Amino acid sequence: MPPRKILHLDLDAFFCACEELKDPSLAGKAFAVGGQAGRRGVIASCSYAARQMGVHSAMPTGQALKLCPGLIILSGHHGEYGVQSEKVMAILGQLTPLVEQVSIDEAFLDVSDLPQNMESIARELQARVQAETHLPCSLGGASNKLVAKVATDTGKARNRGNSYPRAILIVPVGEEASFLAPLPVKAMWGVGPKMEEALISLGIKTLGELANYPAAKLESRFGKYGVELAEHCRGIDDRPVTVDYAMKSISQETTFDRDTNDLEQLRQTMRELSRKVASRLRQNEVCGKVVRIKLRWSDFSTFTRQISLPQPTDQDSTIFDTAMKLLQDNWDGEHLIRLIGVGVSDLDQRSHQMSLFDTPSEKEHRLLTALDELHERFGKQSVTSGDALKKRPDSAKPR
Repeated sequence: MPPRKILHLDLDAFFCACEELKDPSLAGKAFAVGGQAGRRGVIASCSYAARQMGVHSAMPTGQALKLCPGLIILSGHHGEYGVQSEKVMAILGQLTPLVEQVSIDEAFLDVSDLPQNMESIARELQARVQAETHLPCSLGGASNKLVAKVATDTGKARNRGNSYPRAILIVPVGEEASFLAPLPVKAMWGVGPKMEEALISLGIKTLGELANYPAAKLESRFGKYGVELAEHCRGIDDRPVTVDYAMKSISQETTFDRDTNDLEQLRQTMRELSRKVASRLRQNEVCGKVVRIKLRWSDFSTFTRQISLPQPTDQDSTIFDTAMKLLQDNWDGEHLIRLIGVGVSDLDQRSHQMSLFDTPSEKEHRLLTALDELHERFGKQSVTSGDALKKRPDSAKPR
């Protein structure tokens, strides 16, 4: 099963970089974007020259001025920051449609379908963002989102100085755990000061020590989050890149009575799940552009893959064909499967073609919608596809 290729992009000191676009004389100076000290202001972002003096984001402005008396304080132009962010995200969307924007200056990209290695993709992307927007950025790459995010942060930390880090750090497949092991627990995405304090109280200071701590004890102490910690500190993270974190998806999944690697059983299950997903899309009058499969192996580990379609769809056959290709491209035929799921995301309102003649896809849509209505009124078995009929045992065929 080929590993995923996930990139995390972070715009370096984004607010400050935008201010330098407006006023190039700020380059190399200690300055910050934030509120004024007299109004109990807080630093939103600061230049790397200011960081060398101990200033950091979320610090009270009064404290920042004590550390760096010559610090230049700018009130900021947040509307312009949004415009610059949109320019960068548009560039990412031209590289791959599988982009998850997590903040104004940060995004994940699933570039698994691109032929180049992650190092090459990252360098080309960094150069393009610089050339087209004049904004510096850093990137991390790995087989999953968690390690890619930590790689970005680690790469930036290793490139500290008075200028933008413009770091690129790629973690090779299979080296996730060894990469994380020497890092302090606070390097883990989601570990805040309180959790860091709680882990240190257990004698756990590094992610390697966390990985060696009994998972059952972590679960007993921290509940569900303890289970996630036990996986994440080993570099395990199956979360997909979500095309739009605010955008809903439609999915169906089923757990088999017995774990299976029977391709025909998987094929028929996938077909039925695809039909249900497509029917729900049509009921909600939406189409989706990203098809995703979910597999849970017999050891309860979970595997996800997704791909973007050339055009949005609400049709059974397109979803099924895409899902089966994802399965066949990423499954060795031997692993026993406990659960299988199909989902469609990146949803948009369906646009009906207005013309004198229906396209083939329009005709199929109308036919499928009619079948949906028949199934709703008379039951799923009232009308059966020819393909499904072929798969019935002889005793089940109508006489």
